[in-house]
Amino acid sequence: MAHRRPGALHHIVIRGIERKRIFVDDKDQNDFVERLSHLLQETRTLCYAWALMRNHAHLLLRTVLPRLHRSCVVS
Repeated sequence: MAHRRPGALHHIVIRGIERKRIFVDDKDQNDFVERLSHLLQETRTLCYAWALMRNHAHLLLRTVLPRLHRSCVVS
């Protein structure tokens, strides 16, 4: 599984249910970016790119640790 390989590149997509907004307002979006920043530092994950839209987001991440953080894996 790719999420278990150190150095693997991951395209993460976050979508709102029924294409609804995933951020309430700019403050909510800024809070997401701040939490993401902390999570990336804690897990030593590199973020090469991101795109945040009203109803979805894309992240391009490279793992350094042997496993992708459990919050990013869907079984």
